Amino acid sequence: MTQQVDHHSITNLQREVARRRTFAIISHPDAGKTTLTEKLLLYSNAVELAGAVRGRKNQRHATSDWMAIEQDRGISISSAALQFEYNGYYINLLDTPGHQDFSEDTYRTLMAVDSAVMVVDAAKGIEAQTKKLFEVCRKRRIPILTFINKLDHPAREPLDLLDEIEKTLGIPTAAINWPIGDGPSFQGIYDLEKGQVLRFSRTEHGQRKSLVTVSDVDDPALLALLGESAHQTLQEDVELQTMAGGSFDKELFLAGELTPVYFGSALNNFGLEPFLEALIELAPPPKPRILSDEVTLVPESEDFSGFVFKIQANMNPKHRDSIAFMRICSGRFHKDMVVHHARLDRDIRLTRPYQLFAQDRVSLEEAFPGDVVGLANPGLFTIGDSLFTGKSMRFPPLPRFEPEFFALIRNKDTSKHKQFHKGVEQLEKEGAIQRFFPAYDSHVHPLLAAVGKLQFEVVEARLLSEYRVAVDIEFLPYIGARRVLCESQQLASIKYPSGVVCVEDRDKLPIVLFSSEWQGRRCSELNPDIVFAPFGIAAEH
Repeated sequence: MTQQVDHHSITNLQREVARRRTFAIISHPDAGKTTLTEKLLLYSNAVELAGAVRGRKNQRHATSDWMAIEQDRGISISSAALQFEYNGYYINLLDTPGHQDFSEDTYRTLMAVDSAVMVVDAAKGIEAQTKKLFEVCRKRRIPILTFINKLDHPAREPLDLLDEIEKTLGIPTAAINWPIGDGPSFQGIYDLEKGQVLRFSRTEHGQRKSLVTVSDVDDPALLALLGESAHQTLQEDVELQTMAGGSFDKELFLAGELTPVYFGSALNNFGLEPFLEALIELAPPPKPRILSDEVTLVPESEDFSGFVFKIQANMNPKHRDSIAFMRICSGRFHKDMVVHHARLDRDIRLTRPYQLFAQDRVSLEEAFPGDVVGLANPGLFTIGDSLFTGKSMRFPPLPRFEPEFFALIRNKDTSKHKQFHKGVEQLEKEGAIQRFFPAYDSHVHPLLAAVGKLQFEVVEARLLSEYRVAVDIEFLPYIGARRVLCESQQLASIKYPSGVVCVEDRDKLPIVLFSSEWQGRRCSELNPDIVFAPFGIAAEH
């Protein structure tokens, strides 16, 4: 199955790999992650007007938040892929959910990127979810650029923020620019590398590009422009940063051992265009990947490879289909190509590939390493699938978290039995929830398990909006699940403490649910020959 590629094609492949940039944007909720995503689209001319997560009654919604529940609540629930070209580069931007209840989707998405942008609220600094996501990036040695946002609001001192990043996250910083004031007195940023002041003016609700005037920090006109106090503070800060601030080292950045820091305001377009330029310049092109057998796979390899990191249904209400998000890791992808599906161990033809832009998509003829391609999914793909041509290969498993919340879900309208089960099954395939059935009867109400409680609200809302099914959700007292690893003839002889419930997953494999840590330990004590295995796959894989 090895594809024959001539010298010209290899040269073209190398050129296409070099111009790819694939990155995710991460943050704690409300730090401005989705607003930054929207404004980067604006500055790259991918959209004409920037939508806002919160804002005016008639303002358009953020491009990446396309679900009805995302637009209603003003939060990101599902990772979105957005692809566009900018100054000769091809950008794959993945906007991730910030809320901890959707961490599993975010963690899997981080497996598909080559770099990340960390958004920090200038008033709040490093928050819990930011710290968790940073640790995931650190384990994978993902280079991180930091954008300290919301300087148009009252903010902490810049030096305090840099110090907190270094102490809390354990990574050195290198400030690339410096804010001039904050809150109502915020007037722009000073580029520490170029020695230039970029002064910004507010635009119509922050929707269009701000005009920029550039001056040197010692320009006498700045005194009148900024005012004596702001000008003096800027001069002192610049002098201090020049003397004591950390210097930028690209090799350390690419190794994930230093983060360049930029200041600005995504909502009001302060500092966005310089940040986008820096992102394109600094973020690495697609990198080699380590396969499950520890073999290193280079993106310029002639053989095609990729893995599925996300499944999403009903992106287009007109089609009601399912799309598999595939990250290309090596070789050239083209429409109608035949690849080997590792899990199914058979060849398949990829006839309907798409370029993605949030919920919108267009037919795709070819793609290259770094690209995220949407594949029409008639049921062939699940999260973690490896696809390839040539020599057999598998990518490491993607994270799967231990469920912490459990609930019964009941269909209110029995006439919609088919729609109900189709919807719940699809949400399980997306990785939003896990579905169990009582071991004695698979026809009763399914039991759902999830990492966070908010996921059940999403299930309820999506079943209603996408499948026209109203449901009741009843939370259960369980706190954990374990797989029962044993021979089938041993199942009947297993001794369970009181309160433990036996269920089956969609593959009819046995699972036990515990309502206390003691029950879990007691199961092992009563059955020393039986393995009660953790349900998830560790995020550090």
